[in-house]
Amino acid sequence: MKINTLKKTDLIKRYTQCGFSVEEASAEIDFAIDILCGLTPKDLIIGVMPSPKDLEKLDAIVTRRLTTREPMAQILGYAYFMGNKFEVTKDTLIPRPETELLVNKAVEIIKANELKQIMDIGTGSGCIACMIAKKTNAQVLGVDISNGALKVSLNNAMHLDLMNRALFRKSDLFAKIREEEKFDMIVSNPPYIPPHVKETLQIEVKDHEPSSALFTTDEDGLEFYEKISNQACSFLNKNGYLLFEAGDGQAFMIKDIMEKNNFSNIEILNDVSGVKRVVVGRFA
Repeated sequence: MKINTLKKTDLIKRYTQCGFSVEEASAEIDFAIDILCGLTPKDLIIGVMPSPKDLEKLDAIVTRRLTTREPMAQILGYAYFMGNKFEVTKDTLIPRPETELLVNKAVEIIKANELKQIMDIGTGSGCIACMIAKKTNAQVLGVDISNGALKVSLNNAMHLDLMNRALFRKSDLFAKIREEEKFDMIVSNPPYIPPHVKETLQIEVKDHEPSSALFTTDEDGLEFYEKISNQACSFLNKNGYLLFEAGDGQAFMIKDIMEKNNFSNIEILNDVSGVKRVVVGRFA
């Protein structure tokens, strides 16, 4: 279907015919028009129209989205996180609203304790590292094993003018962290989905987002929590903090892992959906 006039209702109908809810469809269409045309829903209401060229692009993008089930953010190359636009590619996870809880808790602790050196493990797009750096005076080192992800994270730090405070390095967890490097806080949103869950996920996730950033090799999804908790003590300053994002149903198991590795004062935070999403501990 060629779009000669921008009728959001027609676009929503195309989405719902493919199994999307009206709410999902409306949000995606608004996002696409924003990124592609620079127009807000309010602009459309008052009669501001995209150019014919942009309308053709929008038609092609919607068709691709509904045909391939690629995430809209990947097609457009951008996603919003905490009010900021981040580049995303097939090498990075798409930032999700639940992760804001991890960032906000980290920022709260950093400000309250005047922490200076932070590490973000599995940085991906760099959204966690960049937002912590943006909201505090701390310097953040983000590490990842993916060259593609590191390229994206550097671009995002540059775009946000954070090149001096959000730094990035290729490292498999702590492998390339020097023995003398110490941090006041380590944060991570690691892979936590067990492989047997893969087929239950949306096509957008299981077929289009990077498997290495999503799935573990163990059957309970805890391998990276165990690896990071076990090694973090060697790279944290005394009284340093370790913060994890957790999968649904994993928080208390992560708490046990952290306690076995000399972390105490464990706190578990619920996200807006009531999921126990963030686990915080302190290294004595």
